[in-house]
Amino acid sequence: MTTTGVTAITVNYNAGPLLQGLVESLAGQQGLLRTVVVDNASHDGSLDFLAAGPHPQVTLVRNPANRGFGAACNQGAASAAGRYLLFINPDCRMPAGALARMVALMEAHPEAGVLGPLVLNSDGSEQRGCRRYLPDPKRALMRVLKLDRPAADGKVAGFDLTGTPLPAQAVPVEAISGACLMIRRELFEQLRGWDEGYFLHCEDLDLCMRVQQAGAAVLFMPDVSVSHVQGVSSRGRPVFVLWHKHRGMWRYYSKFLRRKSPFWLTPLVAFGIAARFLLLMPVAWLSRRRA
Repeated sequence: MTTTGVTAITVNYNAGPLLQGLVESLAGQQGLLRTVVVDNASHDGSLDFLAAGPHPQVTLVRNPANRGFGAACNQGAASAAGRYLLFINPDCRMPAGALARMVALMEAHPEAGVLGPLVLNSDGSEQRGCRRYLPDPKRALMRVLKLDRPAADGKVAGFDLTGTPLPAQAVPVEAISGACLMIRRELFEQLRGWDEGYFLHCEDLDLCMRVQQAGAAVLFMPDVSVSHVQGVSSRGRPVFVLWHKHRGMWRYYSKFLRRKSPFWLTPLVAFGIAARFLLLMPVAWLSRRRA
């Protein structure tokens, strides 16, 4: 019988001591059944703490190579128990009581399939992407042209809702961040998990799209906040990350938007994605050289 408990799943790739911090922040959460750490061939000693002491609630899955985010998340979900899955990055921290409050909201809203908290940067500001519209070519163009700042009435021409007033209570949104999200396990299995065709980036948008296509809602919960030190695992390989981010953009467009678009738009989208990658690649390469 499925209980209302939660399995937390985190994908680790050279997250350093931050992984231990996440595991410890989860350990005292009410309703947590187990934490599954899926390691994508880390080589920085970030798993050493698991060998140093007992962690009875932690299940470790080691991959001999980096399988990507979605594939590793699916591996973790295969070891899950309980009604809910919490996917959370290793550089996040869960405040005390957060997990129980997220479960309570899901129990109170049976129409919700997935839930995301307020994700904060290290300085306490709202992190971009934790509440947003699903992207389309028009919204993406507004962002590229820097015309996506929120208007006085809170409307945005782009797809990121960061900078608009926080709602007073949980509200439906089109997409939340894959850095920290809770999903009903039954729905996750119905959707066959994360799309492993993405290696890194855009798979959270894909999941939110499919949740809504299945008739469930995506909720944003502003009164639970989770801190996230963004990009820890990717700082040493910025060109690699940039490539997969743009590859993910193209996969998302091809999968959900291409058939609905006029024939002339697809080559423009392909050109725009490729041009953006080529423009940003030297910056990413230089940042790696300086690291």
